[in-house]
Amino acid sequence: MKLTCRNYFSYRRLKKTVLMFIGIVFFCCVGFFLHLPEKAAASFMKADKVIVIKSKRLMMLTREGEILKIYKIALGKQPNGHKTKAGDKRTPEGTYLLDTRNSDSKFHLAIHISYPNESDITNAQKRGVLPGGDIMIHGLSEKLKTIGKLHRTADWTDGCIAVTNPEIEEIWKLVPDGTPIEIKP
Repeated sequence: MKLTCRNYFSYRRLKKTVLMFIGIVFFCCVGFFLHLPEKAAASFMKADKVIVIKSKRLMMLTREGEILKIYKIALGKQPNGHKTKAGDKRTPEGTYLLDTRNSDSKFHLAIHISYPNESDITNAQKRGVLPGGDIMIHGLSEKLKTIGKLHRTADWTDGCIAVTNPEIEEIWKLVPDGTPIEIKP
C-alpha cells in the first residue's frame, strides 16, 4: 500500500484512538482492582469476638475492637436477667466461648455457646437446680424461615440467640470455633 499524506493522517488518528481506548480500559481496570482487595479482605475477615447487648437486641461481630457486622436478634422468652436454671427461658449473661457447631440443627445452623461455665454450675448447685444448657446462636426452623426478619418482633427462643437463616450462614463463615462471646444485659 502506498503511503500518502491522507493515509498517514488516518493511520495516526486510528493509532491515537486505539491508544486512548487502551488507556481508558487500563485505568478502569486499575481503579477496579484498587478497591477489590479492601472489599475482598472485609468479606473474608474473621471475627475475634462476638458481643451481644440483650437490652438492645443486637449482636456485633468484632475484630481487634472494630465492628465487622451488626445483627438484630431475638432472645429467650424471658429476656431480662441471667439464666439461672434449666427451663427458665432466659439467655445467659457473661463471657463464654463459641465452641462447637451443628450443621444439622432443626434451626438451620447452630453455633453452641459454652454455657454453663463453672460459676453457673456452682450457683445452680447452691440453689439445688440444674443450670440448663444447649444455648446456641441459630437460624430459623423450617416452619419459621418464611417469616424471616419478622421473627425479631418477639423474643421466642428457650434462651438461645436467633437470627435469620441468611444471617446465620454469614455468621457461620465469619466466626471460628473458640471465639469468645460476651453477653451483656
